[in-house]
Amino acid sequence: MTSSISHSIKHRTVAKDVFYTPEAVAKKHISLIHHTNDIWLDPFRGKGIYYDHFPTESKQWCEIEDGQDFFTYQGTPTVICSNPPYSLLDKVFLKSISLQPRIISYLLLHGAMTPRRLEIFNEADYGLVSIYITKVYKWYGMAEAYTFEKGKPNVASIIYDRIVHK
Repeated sequence: MTSSISHSIKHRTVAKDVFYTPEAVAKKHISLIHHTNDIWLDPFRGKGIYYDHFPTESKQWCEIEDGQDFFTYQGTPTVICSNPPYSLLDKVFLKSISLQPRIISYLLLHGAMTPRRLEIFNEADYGLVSIYITKVYKWYGMAEAYTFEKGKPNVASIIYDRIVHK
């Protein structure tokens, strides 16, 4: 069954960006972000896998399916954390940076964080502070959560999760 899923993803002609994060991956991703008195934003809430596990009651969400489009969001979060639509990554990154949060952290498929995308964060004074690497079986490969922090140098720690999440 997995090979048919990966085959359909690999050979699709229209982007379908709805790939729900396994709960254990979202929890681990969230746990790696240092948080104190922050307002957390899940810009792509979906089923609430991230939002429901944010470590605060000061949390906000966007979800286009529910009429709250991230690209028109005007709030002031201090932490942005989610699994974004991969076909819109550049637009997502630019919108996230424009909100000026302290931390931006996104779960991406392996290879999605290109040198140019890293430059976008660096040019906006966001340093890469951690990379969490894991494998999600149904996603056709490795996934990585990149965490950027405003005003910090690029001194990323790498966390490799040997668990294969199904």
